Amino acid sequence: MIDTHAHLDALDDPAAAVFRAREAGVTRIVTIGTDPTSWAKTLPIVEKHDGVYGVAGLHPHEAASDFDVDTLERLLGHPKIVAVGEIGLDYYRDYAPRDAQTKLFIYQLGLAKRAQLPVVIHNRAADDDTVSILRQWFDGTVVLHCFSSPALLPVAVEHGWYASFAGNVTYANAEELRDAARAVPAELILVETDCPYLAPQPVRGKTNEPAYVVHNVAALAEARGEDAGALAAQIDANASAAFALP
Repeated sequence: MIDTHAHLDALDDPAAAVFRAREAGVTRIVTIGTDPTSWAKTLPIVEKHDGVYGVAGLHPHEAASDFDVDTLERLLGHPKIVAVGEIGLDYYRDYAPRDAQTKLFIYQLGLAKRAQLPVVIHNRAADDDTVSILRQWFDGTVVLHCFSSPALLPVAVEHGWYASFAGNVTYANAEELRDAARAVPAELILVETDCPYLAPQPVRGKTNEPAYVVHNVAALAEARGEDAGALAAQIDANASAAFALP
């Protein structure tokens, strides 16, 4: 089993979380670095642990800051950095000006194209602009992180973009999201924790961690009417293809 989107650097003890994940049957983790401080914490984690891979990018909230993006481009050459992300647009929080978010998003799509890496997309309340920018500027592999826009599903399927479901798919009021999960083609579905955020319902109130991805897989399997083990194997294969994992 795999957790395709975690923030191990935000946990108090990443090594212990990796151990507990393995005890739960989660053998691979993709962990995300969202700014220079996060990258600096993420890299030693991926270098220390087998089966842990990194993703590096500037979160849209960071578009309000001034960074030396050459550092990011160099980081993308690391053998255990497997994607650029999470990048995109956030019109819900609006912590950064929208024009700055757009500029940073497009720039990082260019980095991903040059590095021949997939992108992990953060999209919140920005469906139309996210789709427009991706269509215009990127033709590689796209992972829609923490998928929560059912209206976006037809476009995602049309383009072969992966939809990655987090702990919110387990919540009682998330029936529309589970409907979307039912409709995702088997070859395009992924699962994540987005830890330490979005703890799934059975452990709601606890700090989320990769071991808890098993609850998300169970909820997706129930929604899709599938065997959880078979779905986990399908997701594992999808993740290997999406991120070119060994």
